[in-house]
Amino acid sequence: MRWSNLFVPTLREAPGDAEAVSHALLVRAGFIRQLHAGHYSLLPLGWRVHNKVAAIVREEMDALGGQEFLLPTMHPASIWKKSGRWDTMGEIMFRLNDRRDNEMALGITHEEIFSTVATELTSYKELPQIWYQIQLKFRDEARPKSGLLRVREFSMKDSYSFDIDSAGLDKAFEAHREAYIRIFDRLKLSAMPVEASSGAMGGNSSVEFMVPCDAGEDDVARCDSCGYSANVEKATSALPAIEDKPGPDQVERFATPDIRTIEQLTTFEGGAEASRQIKTLVMVIDDELTLVILRGDHQLNEQKLLDATGAVAIRQAGADEILSALGARPGSLGPVGVEGLKIIADEALRGRSNMTTGANEDDWHVRGVSIERDVTVSSWADLRQVTSGEQCPLCEAPLRLVRCVEAGHIFKLGTTYAEKFDLSVANAEGAQTPIVMGSYGIGIGRNMATVAETHNDDNGLVWPVSVAPFEVVITTVKNDETSMNAAVSIYEELKRRRVDVVLDDRNARAGVKFADAELVGIPYRITIGPRALKENEVEFTERRSGETSRIGVDQVVDFVTGTVNDAR
Repeated sequence: MRWSNLFVPTLREAPGDAEAVSHALLVRAGFIRQLHAGHYSLLPLGWRVHNKVAAIVREEMDALGGQEFLLPTMHPASIWKKSGRWDTMGEIMFRLNDRRDNEMALGITHEEIFSTVATELTSYKELPQIWYQIQLKFRDEARPKSGLLRVREFSMKDSYSFDIDSAGLDKAFEAHREAYIRIFDRLKLSAMPVEASSGAMGGNSSVEFMVPCDAGEDDVARCDSCGYSANVEKATSALPAIEDKPGPDQVERFATPDIRTIEQLTTFEGGAEASRQIKTLVMVIDDELTLVILRGDHQLNEQKLLDATGAVAIRQAGADEILSALGARPGSLGPVGVEGLKIIADEALRGRSNMTTGANEDDWHVRGVSIERDVTVSSWADLRQVTSGEQCPLCEAPLRLVRCVEAGHIFKLGTTYAEKFDLSVANAEGAQTPIVMGSYGIGIGRNMATVAETHNDDNGLVWPVSVAPFEVVITTVKNDETSMNAAVSIYEELKRRRVDVVLDDRNARAGVKFADAELVGIPYRITIGPRALKENEVEFTERRSGETSRIGVDQVVDFVTGTVNDAR
């Protein structure tokens, strides 16, 4: 491979819409180009990196005994309706009708499709199975951004385990967890396994692999003392106990003219600090108007509410809906005396008394509220958002929130899809028993971008050897006959030894070649210049450290081959 023949359209400046470092560098270094929002072309260098990431994933899946499939990308709506996720997925699913007006969708994931294949399993003797594919997925993101980190069309490895019982699922889940750890280690990503919400995937347990990164969109609650880690959609914390002072035997109304917020009520005469207020949110949960109450100083985590209720969709009620149901506007709302509506309470309110909340009449509040006495709670759940500095639920050390990119996610689906698609096999006694499933995903392009996001410097990308577009670049300072003969000789011998090498033979200034090699992020550079050649030497430069040393022409192939092999 000679650079003079490569298509590497490098740019001096990053695109104006580049929010993430990886986006800017992958465009500048000629790896990707945007076609339209959320859809990117992978140029030759980008495709090389993408394939190397995929190869690592494929090797680890094959090592688990996984069997590779390739399933269709376009799916009939009937399969998604059968699982119930045609509605659950909502607007994120690309939908269309064919010429016969049949409803179709582009695959957002493939649990349903693999389940239809698995209906051909008939006996426990055929289990366990691990099936996987590396396939395009489509998600109609409302705001695609950050280059390959949040797109609408992407390649993903999705794998599925099929077992006779939960013990088998536990074994498959753990095997995938360990495989993912190996994958991220090979990609040189510091991915943390953390507790996570299963969301629309269903099932009863999931683990995300999160990479600390400023360009991420997820927060992880992390304890540096004991190692507890959980996505904030799942995280809990230990709250200091609050001892409420004795209150009145019944609630007391008091006027609060123009008081509309928790904060305003904290400084109002006769009001209360935020931890002694009840925050009342009016939510529409699967078309049912519902009150959600929390402590005044806490925020609702909507994913926790979804998980707690098993709802397909939730939204905040509109002003007219609130006024019609409660007779007051936001800022004067409360759960006291409310009838005919479900009330879901956050666990932090359990047992609280002498609280203050809205009176469901504009410009009025009530105090002396006892949750047990005055509020008809339909159900309790952990609904609040954990914040930095709160105590770890395991060791009570302070938690910190870490911004992360989700690099992978594994799920215990259990019998969710077996029940929907009638997946069962005959057990050892001949009785039909449902197949127990797991689902395991890794985005190939997203991991490529995450590596770029976490491996760069002021001069450009710094790819790990395992996924670099080329492992070594040979750069000639001048293209004289002596230099080119030496370069070609070293190049051919490195290729013979299966080193992924490119020869930069362009008729360009050495500084331009060096800058391009650094921008592209090739891990090692061999520089061939007239001065060093006079002493029968070449220069060897490591991209990450920038350190340069001289090596004899006769020794450089052995040295570089060993260095590359050690770093793979």
